[in-house]
Amino acid sequence: MATLPFGFLEGTGFEQLDPRFKGCIPGPERVQRLWTGARWCEGPAWFAAHRTLVWSDIPNNRMLRFDEFNGTVGTFREPSDNTNGNTVDREGRLVSCEHLTRRVTRTEHDGTITVLASHWNGKRLNSPNDVVVHSDGAVWFTDPSYGILSDYEGLKAESEIGACHVYRIDPQRGEVELMADDFVKPNGLAFSPDESLLYIADTGASHAPDGPRHIRRFKVGADGRSLSGGEVFAECTSGLFDGFRLDTEGRIWTSALDGVHAYHPDGTLLGKILLPERVANVCFGGPKRNRLFICATTSLYAITLNAKGA
Repeated sequence: MATLPFGFLEGTGFEQLDPRFKGCIPGPERVQRLWTGARWCEGPAWFAAHRTLVWSDIPNNRMLRFDEFNGTVGTFREPSDNTNGNTVDREGRLVSCEHLTRRVTRTEHDGTITVLASHWNGKRLNSPNDVVVHSDGAVWFTDPSYGILSDYEGLKAESEIGACHVYRIDPQRGEVELMADDFVKPNGLAFSPDESLLYIADTGASHAPDGPRHIRRFKVGADGRSLSGGEVFAECTSGLFDGFRLDTEGRIWTSALDGVHAYHPDGTLLGKILLPERVANVCFGGPKRNRLFICATTSLYAITLNAKGA
């Protein structure tokens, strides 16, 4: 049996596909497994003020919290209404996508929950999946049907809308606005550092063999309320893209079947952080925002990069 290099966790490693990837990984750095014991980890969100990470364990109907100071993991919320994606807004509040209740919510500083969206055009949303907040305060989210396809991570039901879209919640009026209606299963989404671009994953191949398994790139209008373009930015070479984040250089760090894939803004696949479990989502955190937290099936992993989250 081959001996692993010192510090390597079995099943982890790096695959360099472009010389530019080498500079992204500090020489001695290794992937760490911080915790295991979930059924499907998703939606990591970093709280800088108290250096904790909150993430979802969707089928177990709970949210967990990792404390970077002491390395402990505890329950953040249970039940969680099968929460999937999470993010933190500009005021430090948690914004979440709930499968069971089919809504987008915000947890206020006092712990109360505000419903931001539950319907569009008088019809219930499918099962909000992932979410990002623009600097103007608008909340953008994807709404595929995963949470209503079965009882595993939500509650089986028919779609009232009959399709899967991308929406924006206006910060002043609170109205839910349709932003893109040509997706099969819109999933992860994130803005470029200057917010001029919006990247959105389509995981339609999860239920249709010939369906999309790519990330598309849109131009965001100067008013922050419109999209144009939408060309395919990258096709997934291993499984499906799910959640992803960008760094300050505009590189995309995205989930995939075999780990985390890193893309240059020009669309080149630079390399991979290999993991023994399917990755669902990632986010940057740590005091320097250069620690990439990785939600992968049953476990939470982390690695420090020569890159900072946008």
